[in-house]
Amino acid sequence: MANKRIVLLISNLQEFIYHTGAEEKRFAAEMNRLYESISYVYIPLLNMFASLEKDGVPFKIALVLSPVLCTLLKDPVVQQQYIAWLDAKIELGKSELERCKDDAAMCDVVKFHLEKAQEDRFCFTAVYGQDLLKKIAEYQKKGYVELLATCATNIFLPHYADMGEVLNAQIETGLYAHRSFFGDRAKGFWLPETGYIPGLERVMSTYGVDYTVLDARSFLFSDDIAEKGIFAPVVCGGKTVAFARDNRTDEEVFGEKGYASSSVYCNVNRDIAFELSFEQLAPYFRGASSRYASGYQYYNKGAEKKGSDCLYDPVRAAEQNEIDAAAFFDKKLDVLVQAESLLPSVPQLSLVCTFSVEQFLQQWHEGVSWIENIYRYAKDKPASFSSFEDIIAAQGHLQNLQPYCSASIGSGYGETLIANKNSWMLRHARKASERMIDLAERFPDDTGLKARLLNLSARELLLAQSCTWANMIWEGTFPEYAEARFTESIGAFIKVFESLGANTVSTEWLTSYEAKHPVFPWINYRIFSKKR
Repeated sequence: MANKRIVLLISNLQEFIYHTGAEEKRFAAEMNRLYESISYVYIPLLNMFASLEKDGVPFKIALVLSPVLCTLLKDPVVQQQYIAWLDAKIELGKSELERCKDDAAMCDVVKFHLEKAQEDRFCFTAVYGQDLLKKIAEYQKKGYVELLATCATNIFLPHYADMGEVLNAQIETGLYAHRSFFGDRAKGFWLPETGYIPGLERVMSTYGVDYTVLDARSFLFSDDIAEKGIFAPVVCGGKTVAFARDNRTDEEVFGEKGYASSSVYCNVNRDIAFELSFEQLAPYFRGASSRYASGYQYYNKGAEKKGSDCLYDPVRAAEQNEIDAAAFFDKKLDVLVQAESLLPSVPQLSLVCTFSVEQFLQQWHEGVSWIENIYRYAKDKPASFSSFEDIIAAQGHLQNLQPYCSASIGSGYGETLIANKNSWMLRHARKASERMIDLAERFPDDTGLKARLLNLSARELLLAQSCTWANMIWEGTFPEYAEARFTESIGAFIKVFESLGANTVSTEWLTSYEAKHPVFPWINYRIFSKKR
């Protein structure tokens, strides 16, 4: 019988940019996503690790944490802002208890969310010392967590396939950032949106990357036949090992009839922040210019389907969560068993299931509990959870394969990033990239004020290259913010470019702008130089 292994991977590549010390940004809608990711993903994940370890339940999980996310999680300013956000949430919960005091059933739901906020505050401050990355690194050293590096920002690399300097800059910066945060070299590398085009494996190999994860289409549509389908890694470019993710997982979990859509789960899109009057919520919003989710969501997903207000029941949701976890694992095990019957000579079969933090935030706050239940259910089953490194180490001969270009966004090729309403962004980003490469060649050894200008332009270009902004416009998620954020970085780059051309610069502007975005403080503009 073949050894059957499953890899679970969670990635978070959304860009969260804020202005250091800007009070008005503390509880802005765009920052709310960061705070939510801490409360509904990262703290629950760490709690899950501790619980599984304590109970002796074997588990392994792969995580992708973007450099921008790591920067914010490490920033003392953001840490204090998150605590203040929780305090505001706790105060809102207390006021909600008073408002709903005549409805016992409603009060039970309010108490559930209030206690969740109070527990998050205790865990963040007392248990994890406000440093979530440090705790994640501890579980990595224990062998439970496998961390993959990724690009500097959420760039769609195929859009820059003809610009080797851009590919180098993004990959090199991402690897350096990973080392600076976690202290060791990343063996695996996650391509944003799994955007792949032939040749990327050679760039990754140049930087010592051992393996990556591609969309299943890269294997299945290759000119060469993938002898083991998506159930075993391959070698591409002579050195880099590539795994294929199981594309069906997205629909099975987050599709219209997926596990996350069960009627008993919390309806995260029905929040009191959008139902109560602004006057009632004024203390919570603290003067913010727009509304954002409060986390107080009182109804389940069946309310919309049944046309009535069905209150969320955490106990029923927990019971369903266990059922869905068992169903998911059994389905994946059945797939591996079927693959075993078709590939009887293969000693080891593997299946890679990937999840995005955004999917959990937008659709399923019980998602991390579901993952924990998967591990608990699978404890004595004939399949084990593994890391990519363990699978590679246990493999014998790997097939050489040239993967096909593909992605996990759009219909598989990233076409939504160049739609009518957002295609203008790529034009500006590519032009700025051409200019940055030229600047790195024209000023190879500059220091002082000019080097500071060049470093600033490199940082802002990396931020502008992120496809997050185009994706937000496509999906209609804070599109005004996405356009403003992109335009700000491109505008800063143009100002630097023109200043260097005129040989004049406002030191006051430079100093103030350097303090705006505290990402990549160690950046060196020479990463955009041509490699010789």
